[in-house]
Amino acid sequence: MVTMMNPPISEISGFDGASPVVQLKYVDTNEGGLWATWRWEHALDKPRIWGIQPQLIAGALAAFAQASPNPVAGETVDAALQRAWRVWGDVEQEKRLSAALAGSLLPGGLAAELNHFLMRGLRPHVRIQPSPSLGSVPWEALRIDQGERMVHCSDVSMLLPASIRHAPARRPARAGSAAVRVINPAIPGNIPNLGSVLRESEPLLESALGHSGRPHVSRDRLRGELDGAGRLLYVGHVTTGTFGLDTRLHLTDGPETQGGADVIAGLHRPLTAADIIDAEWRIPERVALLACASGGETGFADPVGLVAALTLRGARVVTSARWTLPTDVGLEWLQAQGLSVSATESSAPFSAFAEMVIATDGAHESADPVTALCAWQRARADRWEKTGDPAYSPLTWGALTTSLA
Repeated sequence: MVTMMNPPISEISGFDGASPVVQLKYVDTNEGGLWATWRWEHALDKPRIWGIQPQLIAGALAAFAQASPNPVAGETVDAALQRAWRVWGDVEQEKRLSAALAGSLLPGGLAAELNHFLMRGLRPHVRIQPSPSLGSVPWEALRIDQGERMVHCSDVSMLLPASIRHAPARRPARAGSAAVRVINPAIPGNIPNLGSVLRESEPLLESALGHSGRPHVSRDRLRGELDGAGRLLYVGHVTTGTFGLDTRLHLTDGPETQGGADVIAGLHRPLTAADIIDAEWRIPERVALLACASGGETGFADPVGLVAALTLRGARVVTSARWTLPTDVGLEWLQAQGLSVSATESSAPFSAFAEMVIATDGAHESADPVTALCAWQRARADRWEKTGDPAYSPLTWGALTTSLA
């Protein structure tokens, strides 16, 4: 590991606000290593830089790749989740992986500076811009000490590229107060892997959010409902393409709908990130996309997908998922496979997915969505470490991240 340009802590200690904010950015090297740079927003003229050699991160990243629930080439979603569950369903294995990632990826200099502010009673906010090789790392869940995750000592959000945050064509945020909730929309036909994401969890969401059934929501209807809205909650399906702008959100659109995506099974045309940009949608200030890999664009060399598209069209806060999310039925199925043995108790039948939806909706109603969502993740982490109950596995809560613009 190589350190460069790291001034003493005294040069960034002059902070007189409530929460110091640091921007942490990673860049992949051709040799397989990383450069990490960070700047405190109250001392932008005092940048730090940290070089991480390939041999120091190769083991942790290889272990994380094996545990990633995102399918690799030729792998089904079920097979990917089974592979991932061997780690994420076993509390001891998961703790080892999360500790290895923290030790490999978090610069020692930054850790010292975070501790400096914590000792002063100040809770830092860490805004992270990952490199493509780190696109799905669950930063909030990284285990930095015995029983402590990154969300225990800081609030964590994702930092969008400057080309998105400061794009000349970026629209201002929409003013509004109404909440538009699109939960488990009906997709035309019986298309594999695009069925209901709720099933047994539906009564819980109906009670908490007023949701009922599988609504028919076309892109035209949604676009109209967003006029004057303050936020959007989408719970359903997102699928990825070969590049970020081809990321697809699934609504109740038939083959006659105009858009850039190919029609699936002759029945359904999904909405792409490119469609949202090209059709000049007006997006409310806050958006939550609770769907598989809805925020997976960070893994592309050009990280422009649904999160970036929504931001360019007005969003300032976007919560999304890094990887494939198991539904509550999916969690029960994974536990039934007998792939992990560490759980001392189980709350099956599960409601973890539904509780994640409710927590995210509540966070986006609050004054500070990042702080509220991190507090919920912190509580889940504590329950996971104490019980090993699959309902609290980071496979669910660790997937969530919020991007700010």
